[in-house]
Amino acid sequence: MLRGCVTRTQLISQDMDKVVKFAEPGRVFAKDSIRLVKRCTKPDRKEFQKIAIATAIGFCIMGFIGFFVKLIHIPINNIIVGS
Repeated sequence: MLRGCVTRTQLISQDMDKVVKFAEPGRVFAKDSIRLVKRCTKPDRKEFQKIAIATAIGFCIMGFIGFFVKLIHIPINNIIVGS
């Protein structure tokens, strides 16, 4: 054999290292995801009601902001365009 030549087992080992290096982030992500799902709990009725009320209040606030912006925008737009 010549010096500096790479043997077949070294090539296979290098290829396997590449595969492991490529697959490792996916394996870690899957492991972390499983851990997260196991720790999650279903909210009780009181917690669900708080979240639902906060979401409803947020929707109402955003709706009123959009309504008032549109209410102000229409007359200003008519003045600028001159319709």
